[in-house]
Amino acid sequence: MDKRYEVYCLADRHFYETPDRLSSAGAADDARAPEFPVTRRPLPDGWRSGRFGDWLSFVPVDDGGASLPAPQQGWKIHVSATLDNAARVTEIVWDYCVPRAVPFKLVPARHLLHLRNSKYAGRDTSGKAVTVYPDDEHQLHEILSELGDLLEGYEGPYILTDLRWHQGPLYVRYGAFTRRMCDNGKGTLVPAIEDGEGNLVPDPREPAFKVPAWVTLPAFLEPELAARNTTTVTDLPYRIEKALHFSNGGGVYAGTDTRTGRKVVLKEGRPHAGLAADGADAVARLERERDALEKLSGLGVAPEVRDWFLLGDHRFLVMDFLEGSTLNSFFAHRHPLCTSEPDADAIAAYTHWALRMHRAVEEAVTAVHERGVVFNDLHLFNIMVAPDEQSVALLDFEAAAAVGDAGRQIVAHPGFLAPPDRTGADVDRYALACLRLALFLPITTLLSIDRGKAAHCAQVIAAEFPDVPAEFLEAAVAEIGRGTAAGTDGDEPAPVLGADYPHALEGGRTGALRPAGAATPLVDPADWPRSRDSMVRAILASATPDRDDRLFPGDIAQFGDGGGLGLAHGAAGVLLALAESGAERYEEGERWLLKHIEPAPTGTPLGLYDGLAGVAHVLDRLGHRTRALDLADLVLQEKWERLPSDLFGGLAGLGLVLDDLAYRTGEEALAQHSLRTAELLAERLTDDSGPQKGGRRRAGLLRGATGPALFFLRLYERHGDPAHLDLAARALRADLAQCVTQARDGSLAVDEGWRTMPYLGDGSVGIGMVLDDYLAHRADAAFEAARPGILAAARSRFCVQPGLFQGRAGLLLHTNRSTTPDVTPEDVAAQTEALGWFSMAYEGDLAFPGHQMLRLSMDLNTGTAGCLLALCGALGDGTAHVPFLPPLRRPQSRSRHAAGS
Repeated sequence: MDKRYEVYCLADRHFYETPDRLSSAGAADDARAPEFPVTRRPLPDGWRSGRFGDWLSFVPVDDGGASLPAPQQGWKIHVSATLDNAARVTEIVWDYCVPRAVPFKLVPARHLLHLRNSKYAGRDTSGKAVTVYPDDEHQLHEILSELGDLLEGYEGPYILTDLRWHQGPLYVRYGAFTRRMCDNGKGTLVPAIEDGEGNLVPDPREPAFKVPAWVTLPAFLEPELAARNTTTVTDLPYRIEKALHFSNGGGVYAGTDTRTGRKVVLKEGRPHAGLAADGADAVARLERERDALEKLSGLGVAPEVRDWFLLGDHRFLVMDFLEGSTLNSFFAHRHPLCTSEPDADAIAAYTHWALRMHRAVEEAVTAVHERGVVFNDLHLFNIMVAPDEQSVALLDFEAAAAVGDAGRQIVAHPGFLAPPDRTGADVDRYALACLRLALFLPITTLLSIDRGKAAHCAQVIAAEFPDVPAEFLEAAVAEIGRGTAAGTDGDEPAPVLGADYPHALEGGRTGALRPAGAATPLVDPADWPRSRDSMVRAILASATPDRDDRLFPGDIAQFGDGGGLGLAHGAAGVLLALAESGAERYEEGERWLLKHIEPAPTGTPLGLYDGLAGVAHVLDRLGHRTRALDLADLVLQEKWERLPSDLFGGLAGLGLVLDDLAYRTGEEALAQHSLRTAELLAERLTDDSGPQKGGRRRAGLLRGATGPALFFLRLYERHGDPAHLDLAARALRADLAQCVTQARDGSLAVDEGWRTMPYLGDGSVGIGMVLDDYLAHRADAAFEAARPGILAAARSRFCVQPGLFQGRAGLLLHTNRSTTPDVTPEDVAAQTEALGWFSMAYEGDLAFPGHQMLRLSMDLNTGTAGCLLALCGALGDGTAHVPFLPPLRRPQSRSRHAAGS
């Protein structure tokens, strides 16, 4: 679970949304007011304010309203604050900075500060309530001294990226003052600073204090650095051997007690950081865990407490290390649907094992309740299965409470999040019901969108696992749906962080739950063309042409630079899918896109899927050729040669767009630039230092060598130069070398070191798409040998998500498009049916969840638009396709069979 997504669930019940849009209208007191009182002060003459994300900036200006001269980078001051003192801290900073014309910015509201300091917030931003920008080192020292005195005694989270000034809430770091971007060497634009030679380089923001190599630490900060380095673990009676996990609340470490040789786990709690929904910090939650574990001592279903100590300002709980594996880790090698052809005996054996596991967990939870403790955070990652698989233990009791406590959950995994009406032991009972479903079909995060989905999940489980007792599933559906009734979709306001925070993940407002069963979509995805029309209606119903940041709701990536425009997550991708599906033109949407690229927003990437090249491609596809050519010229005015090699945002995608535009318009200059990109890519193919992920070269269609291979293939088809075909073969071999064969079913998948990937974007299926195109031009025994394994990967019965590039829709697209003789109509029908497992309802029409499945998405990469395109390719007239991968044949006979017509 990617924890970044949870905060984007707070402000909207259906879609990912920026947390700064969270409203607290109707709040009755300042503690829950929309913004801190200081933000309501009249702006003094000579000042300008502006909002950027969750920051509110204040900048002194001249008589003409222009910002006064200021450095672009240097030593800046961060002020830390707690929820309780932030209102006063921001007032003190205002009163100090405004008379002295010192620019600053602040987090303007309590709920936004809570988000910055929550358990899974970024460790690089935690604690930063205010940023102050000194002119130089002299003013830096002056502000630290004077403002430090004014804020003496005020507490706040330790800012991990910075150096602390004395023992107060002021911290310093060298970094960017103004917004400048550069490539991080992996194809991603990141904040930048100038190095000693004037070159833009990434501004490092790791959770550790670092001084750039060309910068000298001011002398007055040297004692602070020395003080920081005095706290070490060398005197502890524990040898820390491995970091198991990090969160904003602290780390979890495996180690050994040097006195006894006992293996232990040390869990760290940072004061004022890692906040839960009730405002409890990591130390308070660690105290809860200690107290709960002491009550459970000797029970055998939880770790034993061994120590409790303070190191610096941080608390540590020492517990026994439990041998075994967490329950979620069994899916990759145990779940029978993770193969192309599930075996009946394997399904029966797994069913017996899963039922036994659930019984063991249920018994453990009952034993915990009998000791007077409610676990409050039961999910697959918090259940440890012993090595002999005969017993289980529960991990992570930091949310535990007394059985008689009527409080609600403060921490929860979204797939096991109890509704607001469940308190006490009922919270654990709800999670046990979710576990009944998740052991067989681990997509219970969909329940955070609509609990009515439980009945559909149970139907799928009953069909796939015939030995699961009906009463086992019926009990799960009944418990999950208990308490729902028609009319519970009230108009209550979205909650501010506080007691209601976790339940913002469920519906974006407290109590906003649909009745059980209400989520069943009105149209089966296999029912074509009704499903097409229903998805189109859902997409158009979600459009927000009055907004500037995005037109269609999609992945959280759309809130980055240019993300609301591009192919992957923005308007261009949705408009393309609508066009490919044969839907009526959405002219208002086209006008929105044209308006918002005139001019293109600063920082918008240049590539095919992430930026302007992709927008140009779609505009040309929709008939706006002049604007498409203007965008292409704009891209070519930038330093496009420095782009990475890949298809997503790099040279391969740009080259394809330029080549296509050149062919359609006759613009020779575009053709020459396209060939120049091919030359650059050919030079890079000899370099093995391509894009890295976890120490490995990335593979696949979007970010591996397969993207350049696709470009070389299209150039060969255009010009007939066999050298381009040779280059395509070399690139494909490089990516196939990153693949491994799965022993269970012979499927071929990309090996990422810690997992294997079959998907269209970063997996073997994307490689297979281009490999099929290559084989249409030249025979190759090794490539032919790889095709059955790739097809087996595409036939996998279970898929974690529905999306086009990271889920089921992409597998369907490849299965339908493949020229492998073994593909059957039943393969397409099976993939279409399995895509339907993820189907949801939006405004009564068919839609699909996005990445992480916590909210619906309409974008091409992760959501409904991508599913629409894949289904149209399989069930429509056979022409729908992703850019530059048109169908190799028209699968009409298979389509009719798959559609059941």
